[in-house]
Amino acid sequence: MAPGPGADGIRAFAVDGRLSARTAEHAVTANFAWTHDPPRDELEVATPLGQTVALLSGNDADRRVLLRLPVGRVDEAADWTTLTSRALGFPLPVTGLASWMVGAPREGAPYSIEPDAVGRAAVLRQDGWEVVYTYADAAARRPARLFLSYPDVEVRVVIDAWRP
Repeated sequence: MAPGPGADGIRAFAVDGRLSARTAEHAVTANFAWTHDPPRDELEVATPLGQTVALLSGNDADRRVLLRLPVGRVDEAADWTTLTSRALGFPLPVTGLASWMVGAPREGAPYSIEPDAVGRAAVLRQDGWEVVYTYADAAARRPARLFLSYPDVEVRVVIDAWRP
């Protein structure tokens, strides 16, 4: 049985995938394992060869986000945007992305959605981001790929596996 919606209205999920992000000054390619269980998120980031480079964890209820690096360095911030800006050189919208990963808008902010022929989100616009979805086939309910764009930032997410 699937878990019910969490505090953010999104069901808990766990996903493995790949991410590439690009700005004019930075480019990042990584593998990731993300567990979203509101209000907590755990995100392991690894090189394309599988070496863990960072562990990020956050709890929206505590307004505390931590970054742990293998060399023992720890960084802390009150929100994901601040922490990912410092760690990656650009803001990764983790709070919105938790909703966008499942084809839903983030609660509490204006949005627009363009559905595809079978009613799934094809394009979602929110918080200045545009998210374009690709699905494995016509029967798939969860996206297989997301392309996110924001002025001067492009992020591509490939989902390798949705875990129960």
